[in-house]
Amino acid sequence: MSPQSSNKKFAKQQRTHRVSIMLNDSEMRALNKYCDNYTVKNRSRLIRETLMRNILKRFDLDNPTLFD
Repeated sequence: MSPQSSNKKFAKQQRTHRVSIMLNDSEMRALNKYCDNYTVKNRSRLIRETLMRNILKRFDLDNPTLFD
């Protein structure tokens, strides 16, 4: 499955759960600078996709493999 088709799969699901985070001043400045430098129009999407990418990567790394 290509990354584009998996993104479409997630995009079709309705988001009904709200998650709130708090940032300190330096974290907020870093986020704002990143969004300005890379012309991010949807910070919520950026944070959600970055978070889920990290979580799924960790799950993949933690998954036991047969030949390791």
